[in-house]
Amino acid sequence: MPFQNLGLSAPVLRGVQAMGYTVPTPVQIRAIPAILQGKDLIASAQTGTGKTAAFALPALTLLQQHGTCRCLVLEPTRELAAQVETAFRDYSRFTDLRVALLHGGVGYGNQLKELRHGTDIVVATPGRLEDHLKQRTLHLNDINLLILDEVDRMLDIGFLPAVKKIVSRCPSARQTLFFSATLPPQIVELANWALHDPIKIEIGVNRSVASSVTHALYPVSQLQKHDLLRALLEKTDFDSVLIFSRTKHGADRIATRLKAENHSVAVLHANRSQNQRMEALSGFKSGKYEVMVATDIASRGIDIAGVTHVINYDVPEHPEDYVHRIGRTGRAQSVGDAFTLVTREEERHVHAIEYFIGRKIERLTLEGFSYAQPPAVTSVASVRWDGRGKRGRRFRRR
Repeated sequence: MPFQNLGLSAPVLRGVQAMGYTVPTPVQIRAIPAILQGKDLIASAQTGTGKTAAFALPALTLLQQHGTCRCLVLEPTRELAAQVETAFRDYSRFTDLRVALLHGGVGYGNQLKELRHGTDIVVATPGRLEDHLKQRTLHLNDINLLILDEVDRMLDIGFLPAVKKIVSRCPSARQTLFFSATLPPQIVELANWALHDPIKIEIGVNRSVASSVTHALYPVSQLQKHDLLRALLEKTDFDSVLIFSRTKHGADRIATRLKAENHSVAVLHANRSQNQRMEALSGFKSGKYEVMVATDIASRGIDIAGVTHVINYDVPEHPEDYVHRIGRTGRAQSVGDAFTLVTREEERHVHAIEYFIGRKIERLTLEGFSYAQPPAVTSVASVRWDGRGKRGRRFRRR
């Protein structure tokens, strides 16, 4: 089914075509008509399936033309808010609709200017939105479309009280949309309170890894973790690599060592200033940086085209974070590879992940790497390289 058959307005379709999109994804095919019919919606889909366009395109079609602030989009993090605001601007380039971005970490000046200028859509994080509501620089009296994106992440980081307060300040006669990668019971409870007779859409299995991603574990001692990371980078044909660290200080340490090894590296975590975080993202997207080292701040919703590899330097403590992390590659029908470095101490987290996704993850060794002690490999597979060294072809399993 082409986008032209989904009921989108002509200006929005021009925006879609200008972005180079031709065929809608399954979540877009199912969500867009329901939203255009004015239905409340709960949509869960694997990461990388096009959820932003699934709500942004019909929202722009419903708004039609510039007026009052009628659409509110809540996002859990600054990076997600900025990304979604950019998507709205891209899709609405052939309309006169205006979008305002409200998030913390920056001053109020530009935000106040946008609000005074008049906006149709506000994309905000809960904390900064509450500040504007308290200062009466924004009201929600005219909101008729409320969108809560990445709801599971929003609740994970403690925004439930703020979200409920914001929802209660919106008109009761409104359309409400929930988009989330997973649907734990807490979200279902919130949806029962906030939504009216919603349509439920589920794309894929909530606990599954995207089929476009090949993922494996690399057992190694803690002392050799960085050596193995360096060897993998040297022998992997990558375009861009996203490396996940469990802690902010760990991310800084990894980035410092990789820079000393002549990699161009960006760093993304909560201790970085907003300007540093935005520069890291834009530099990684543009190719200025070939590697980005990040904490789980980058594991949900951040959409960076062309990430060919994800490397978990540390095994995530929460199983669902494994799915979200490696979902940063293999997006939009591309393919990707994900490597996880595992110490004996981290095996308990691996067992939890395998139970969560319902399958064993292959254990591999890197041929030619000098292991100080034999790794605990449970499969007979190993990795063989074609001998071209750094930037050689992607690995082939023997």
